[in-house]
Amino acid sequence: MQKILMASIMGVCSVLGAPPEAREWTAPDGTVVKYRWSAPATMEPGKTYPLVLFLHGAGERGNDNSAQLKHGVNPILDGANQLGQPCFLIAPQCPADRWWAPIHHDTMRLSEADKPNALLDAVLALVDETMKKQPVDAKRFYVTGLSMGGFATWYLLGHAPGRIAAAVPICGGGDPSRVGLFKDIPIHAFHGEADPVVPVRTTREMIGALEQAGGKPVATYYPGVGHDSWTRAYNDPELLRWMFGQRRK
Repeated sequence: MQKILMASIMGVCSVLGAPPEAREWTAPDGTVVKYRWSAPATMEPGKTYPLVLFLHGAGERGNDNSAQLKHGVNPILDGANQLGQPCFLIAPQCPADRWWAPIHHDTMRLSEADKPNALLDAVLALVDETMKKQPVDAKRFYVTGLSMGGFATWYLLGHAPGRIAAAVPICGGGDPSRVGLFKDIPIHAFHGEADPVVPVRTTREMIGALEQAGGKPVATYYPGVGHDSWTRAYNDPELLRWMFGQRRK
Protein backbone atom coordinates (compact mmCIF):
# COMPACT_ATOMS: atom_id res chain seq x y z
CA MET A 1 0.00 0.00 0.00
CA GLN A 2 2.85 2.38 0.88
CA LYS A 3 4.51 1.78 -2.50
CA ILE A 4 1.22 2.40 -4.31
CA LEU A 5 0.67 5.63 -2.38
CA MET A 6 4.16 6.91 -3.11
CA ALA A 7 3.88 5.95 -6.77
CA SER A 8 0.65 7.95 -6.98
CA ILE A 9 2.21 10.94 -5.22
CA MET A 10 5.33 10.89 -7.36
CA GLY A 11 3.24 10.49 -10.49
CA VAL A 12 1.42 13.72 -9.71
CA CYS A 13 4.61 15.50 -8.69
CA SER A 14 6.29 14.49 -11.94
CA VAL A 15 3.70 16.60 -13.73
CA LEU A 16 4.09 19.59 -11.43
CA GLY A 17 7.83 19.41 -10.83
CA ALA A 18 9.89 18.19 -7.88
CA PRO A 19 7.86 17.14 -4.83
CA PRO A 20 8.00 19.38 -1.74
CA GLU A 21 11.20 18.78 0.20
CA ALA A 22 11.08 16.50 3.26
CA ARG A 23 12.29 18.29 6.39
CA GLU A 24 12.26 17.85 10.15
CA TRP A 25 12.26 20.54 12.82
CA THR A 26 12.44 20.46 16.60
CA ALA A 27 10.49 23.07 18.53
CA PRO A 28 11.96 24.74 21.64
CA ASP A 29 9.92 22.38 23.86
CA GLY A 30 11.36 19.33 22.09
CA THR A 31 8.34 18.55 19.91
CA VAL A 32 9.52 17.15 16.58
CA VAL A 33 7.65 18.28 13.48
CA LYS A 34 8.10 16.33 10.26
CA TYR A 35 6.98 18.38 7.31
CA ARG A 36 7.17 19.02 3.60
CA TRP A 37 8.45 22.34 2.35
CA SER A 38 7.95 24.13 -0.93
CA ALA A 39 9.38 27.50 -1.96
CA PRO A 40 8.95 29.60 -5.11
CA ALA A 41 11.16 28.33 -7.94
CA THR A 42 12.60 31.82 -8.34
CA MET A 43 12.49 34.73 -5.92
CA GLU A 44 13.10 38.36 -6.74
CA PRO A 45 15.44 40.26 -4.42
CA GLY A 46 13.48 42.41 -1.99
CA LYS A 47 10.15 40.73 -2.76
CA THR A 48 8.08 38.78 -0.25
CA TYR A 49 5.75 35.85 -0.89
CA PRO A 50 2.68 34.37 0.81
CA LEU A 51 2.92 31.31 3.05
CA VAL A 52 0.32 28.52 3.07
CA LEU A 53 0.04 26.12 6.01
CA PHE A 54 -1.68 22.90 4.91
CA LEU A 55 -3.06 20.49 7.53
CA HIS A 56 -3.94 16.98 6.33
CA GLY A 57 -6.68 14.59 7.43
CA ALA A 58 -6.63 11.60 9.78
CA GLY A 59 -5.91 9.12 7.00
CA GLU A 60 -2.54 10.72 6.31
CA ARG A 61 -1.17 10.52 9.84
CA GLY A 62 2.11 8.69 10.27
CA ASN A 63 5.86 9.02 10.51
CA ASP A 64 6.87 8.63 6.86
CA ASN A 65 6.73 12.36 6.09
CA SER A 66 5.08 11.62 2.76
CA ALA A 67 1.44 10.57 3.26
CA GLN A 68 0.41 14.20 3.82
CA LEU A 69 1.10 14.82 0.12
CA LYS A 70 -1.82 12.59 -0.89
CA HIS A 71 -4.48 15.29 -0.91
CA GLY A 72 -4.43 19.04 -1.29
CA VAL A 73 -0.76 19.93 -1.48
CA ASN A 74 -0.19 19.48 -5.20
CA PRO A 75 -3.48 21.08 -6.30
CA ILE A 76 -2.63 24.12 -4.17
CA LEU A 77 0.86 24.46 -5.61
CA ASP A 78 -0.30 23.75 -9.15
CA GLY A 79 -3.13 26.26 -8.81
CA ALA A 80 -0.77 28.87 -7.42
CA ASN A 81 1.54 28.41 -10.39
CA GLN A 82 -1.35 28.69 -12.83
CA LEU A 83 -2.38 31.95 -11.17
CA GLY A 84 1.16 33.26 -11.41
CA GLN A 85 1.28 33.42 -7.63
CA PRO A 86 4.43 31.75 -6.28
CA CYS A 87 4.20 30.89 -2.61
CA PHE A 88 5.82 29.08 0.27
CA LEU A 89 4.03 26.03 1.64
CA ILE A 90 4.44 24.04 4.84
CA ALA A 91 2.69 20.67 5.13
CA PRO A 92 3.43 19.06 8.51
CA GLN A 93 2.54 15.47 9.31
CA CYS A 94 0.60 14.55 12.43
CA PRO A 95 2.05 11.48 14.20
CA ALA A 96 0.11 8.23 13.78
CA ASP A 97 -0.99 8.10 17.42
CA ARG A 98 -2.22 11.69 17.69
CA TRP A 99 -4.82 14.14 16.41
CA TRP A 100 -4.15 17.71 15.43
CA ALA A 101 -6.71 18.74 18.06
CA PRO A 102 -9.02 16.71 20.33
CA ILE A 103 -12.61 16.28 19.10
CA HIS A 104 -15.85 15.35 20.87
CA HIS A 105 -16.96 12.52 18.61
CA ASP A 106 -20.54 12.73 19.87
CA THR A 107 -20.98 16.43 19.07
CA MET A 108 -18.23 16.57 16.39
CA ARG A 109 -16.89 19.77 17.91
CA LEU A 110 -13.44 20.66 19.19
CA SER A 111 -13.26 19.48 22.79
CA GLU A 112 -10.27 21.58 23.90
CA ALA A 113 -10.54 24.63 21.70
CA ASP A 114 -9.63 26.91 24.61
CA LYS A 115 -6.59 24.92 25.76
CA PRO A 116 -2.94 24.91 24.67
CA ASN A 117 -1.94 22.33 22.08
CA ALA A 118 1.72 21.30 22.05
CA LEU A 119 1.64 19.89 18.53
CA LEU A 120 -0.04 22.87 16.86
CA ASP A 121 2.01 25.27 19.00
CA ALA A 122 5.11 23.58 17.55
CA VAL A 123 3.71 24.00 14.04
CA LEU A 124 3.14 27.72 14.69
CA ALA A 125 6.67 27.98 16.07
CA LEU A 126 7.89 26.46 12.79
CA VAL A 127 5.92 29.11 10.93
CA ASP A 128 7.59 31.80 13.07
CA GLU A 129 11.03 30.37 12.35
CA THR A 130 10.24 30.24 8.64
CA MET A 131 9.14 33.86 8.60
CA LYS A 132 12.44 34.88 10.21
CA LYS A 133 14.57 33.04 7.66
CA GLN A 134 12.56 33.36 4.43
CA PRO A 135 11.10 36.34 2.54
CA VAL A 136 7.55 35.64 3.72
CA ASP A 137 4.86 38.31 3.53
CA ALA A 138 3.58 38.17 7.11
CA LYS A 139 0.33 39.79 6.00
CA ARG A 140 -0.39 36.87 3.68
CA PHE A 141 -0.22 33.82 5.94
CA TYR A 142 -3.00 31.38 5.04
CA VAL A 143 -4.21 28.28 6.88
CA THR A 144 -6.19 25.46 5.28
CA GLY A 145 -6.92 21.85 6.11
CA LEU A 146 -9.28 18.99 5.40
CA SER A 147 -11.26 16.76 7.76
CA MET A 148 -9.03 16.43 10.86
CA GLY A 149 -7.06 19.30 9.37
CA GLY A 150 -10.28 21.25 8.93
CA PHE A 151 -10.87 20.98 12.67
CA ALA A 152 -7.27 22.11 13.23
CA THR A 153 -7.85 25.10 10.97
CA TRP A 154 -10.78 26.18 13.13
CA TYR A 155 -8.61 25.61 16.22
CA LEU A 156 -5.81 27.83 14.93
CA LEU A 157 -8.28 30.57 14.06
CA GLY A 158 -9.07 30.77 17.75
CA HIS A 159 -5.43 30.72 18.87
CA ALA A 160 -3.64 32.87 16.31
CA PRO A 161 -6.31 35.19 14.92
CA GLY A 162 -3.96 38.15 14.72
CA ARG A 163 -1.62 36.30 12.38
CA ILE A 164 -3.91 34.62 9.87
CA ALA A 165 -4.84 36.52 6.72
CA ALA A 166 -7.46 33.98 5.59
CA ALA A 167 -8.54 30.43 6.37
CA VAL A 168 -10.07 27.62 4.33
CA PRO A 169 -11.43 24.84 6.58
CA ILE A 170 -12.78 21.88 4.60
CA CYS A 171 -15.21 19.31 6.08
CA GLY A 172 -14.18 20.18 9.62
CA GLY A 173 -15.75 21.71 12.69
CA GLY A 174 -14.84 23.89 15.63
CA ASP A 175 -16.28 25.46 18.76
CA PRO A 176 -19.01 28.01 18.01
CA SER A 177 -18.46 29.73 21.36
CA ARG A 178 -15.05 31.02 20.21
CA VAL A 179 -15.99 32.66 16.90
CA GLY A 180 -15.87 36.14 18.43
CA LEU A 181 -12.09 35.81 18.45
CA PHE A 182 -11.85 35.52 14.67
CA LYS A 183 -15.10 36.89 13.24
CA ASP A 184 -13.22 39.49 11.19
CA ILE A 185 -10.86 37.04 9.47
CA PRO A 186 -11.82 36.10 5.88
CA ILE A 187 -13.01 32.49 5.93
CA HIS A 188 -14.21 30.29 3.10
CA ALA A 189 -15.43 26.93 4.36
CA PHE A 190 -16.37 23.88 2.28
CA HIS A 191 -18.40 20.77 3.03
CA GLY A 192 -20.20 18.00 1.18
CA GLU A 193 -23.87 17.89 2.11
CA ALA A 194 -23.84 14.07 2.06
CA ASP A 195 -20.70 13.72 4.23
CA PRO A 196 -21.09 10.50 6.30
CA VAL A 197 -17.90 11.06 8.33
CA VAL A 198 -18.11 14.69 9.46
CA PRO A 199 -21.72 15.85 9.16
CA VAL A 200 -22.31 19.06 7.26
CA ARG A 201 -23.93 20.59 10.34
CA THR A 202 -20.45 21.10 11.83
CA THR A 203 -19.62 23.69 9.20
CA ARG A 204 -23.13 25.15 9.23
CA GLU A 205 -22.84 25.67 13.01
CA MET A 206 -19.57 27.58 12.66
CA ILE A 207 -20.81 29.70 9.77
CA GLY A 208 -24.06 30.48 11.58
CA ALA A 209 -22.20 31.47 14.74
CA LEU A 210 -19.84 33.71 12.78
CA GLU A 211 -22.72 35.45 11.06
CA GLN A 212 -24.48 36.01 14.38
CA ALA A 213 -21.25 37.52 15.74
CA GLY A 214 -21.10 39.96 12.84
CA GLY A 215 -18.66 38.07 10.65
CA LYS A 216 -18.98 37.65 6.92
CA PRO A 217 -17.73 34.12 6.19
CA VAL A 218 -18.25 32.36 2.87
CA ALA A 219 -19.44 28.75 2.73
CA THR A 220 -19.76 26.35 -0.17
CA TYR A 221 -21.87 23.23 0.29
CA TYR A 222 -21.71 20.54 -2.40
CA PRO A 223 -25.05 18.74 -2.90
CA GLY A 224 -24.68 14.96 -3.00
CA VAL A 225 -20.95 15.07 -2.19
CA GLY A 226 -19.63 12.86 0.61
CA HIS A 227 -16.54 13.29 2.74
CA ASP A 228 -14.23 14.14 -0.15
CA SER A 229 -15.18 17.76 -0.68
CA TRP A 230 -11.51 18.79 -0.78
CA THR A 231 -10.77 17.55 -4.31
CA ARG A 232 -13.40 19.81 -5.82
CA ALA A 233 -12.50 22.72 -3.53
CA TYR A 234 -8.74 22.72 -4.06
CA ASN A 235 -9.10 22.31 -7.80
CA ASP A 236 -11.29 25.41 -8.02
CA PRO A 237 -9.05 28.26 -9.25
CA GLU A 238 -11.49 30.79 -7.83
CA LEU A 239 -10.84 29.51 -4.30
CA LEU A 240 -7.10 30.04 -4.63
CA ARG A 241 -7.62 33.39 -6.34
CA TRP A 242 -9.78 34.44 -3.38
CA MET A 243 -7.31 33.14 -0.80
CA PHE A 244 -4.23 34.76 -2.28
CA GLY A 245 -6.16 38.00 -2.62
CA GLN A 246 -6.62 38.32 1.16
CA ARG A 247 -4.23 40.40 3.25
CA ARG A 248 -4.16 40.80 7.00
CA LYS A 249 -5.05 44.30 8.10
